[in-house]
Amino acid sequence: MAKKSKKQQAGGTPATVALTAAGVDHTVHSYEHDPAHPSYGEEAAEAMGVSPDRVFKTLVADVDGALTVAVVPVSGTLDLKALAAAVGGKRAAMADPALAERTTGYVRGGISPLGQRKKLPTVLDESAGAHATICVSAGRRGLEVELAPADLATLTKAVLAPIGRG
Repeated sequence: MAKKSKKQQAGGTPATVALTAAGVDHTVHSYEHDPAHPSYGEEAAEAMGVSPDRVFKTLVADVDGALTVAVVPVSGTLDLKALAAAVGGKRAAMADPALAERTTGYVRGGISPLGQRKKLPTVLDESAGAHATICVSAGRRGLEVELAPADLATLTKAVLAPIGRG
């Protein structure tokens, strides 16, 4: 049996374990998740007292038959045409939620762009660059990780593109 690191024993997620292993500066924010809240991302922003422009949601889309991760501010929506164009595709649609969960290893509302079960192409909305740090899911509902957008882009090998609207 593999020995778990202290981070994993303390409730670490694959996302936080990946950040620690990479030596990336980050801050984990925990809050009480309310299952009745209509928006996971907006709930996170409110609970942490952070502008929704700095909290990014992780969405999984199907671009020409290939699952692709889109990371956009919770204050807006994903532009599927722009996402397809960013990865050289023609069509994009939101992925089946069950497939997204199986592929990433995370549950909806807690999908992190980091530490996914299967490495997927990732596109980060270019608005992330306007902030010193942004917050993304740390791998479960009620847990966010704050880090520099450049570190997120490096770790996920993300393309930066204007994929967010609103």
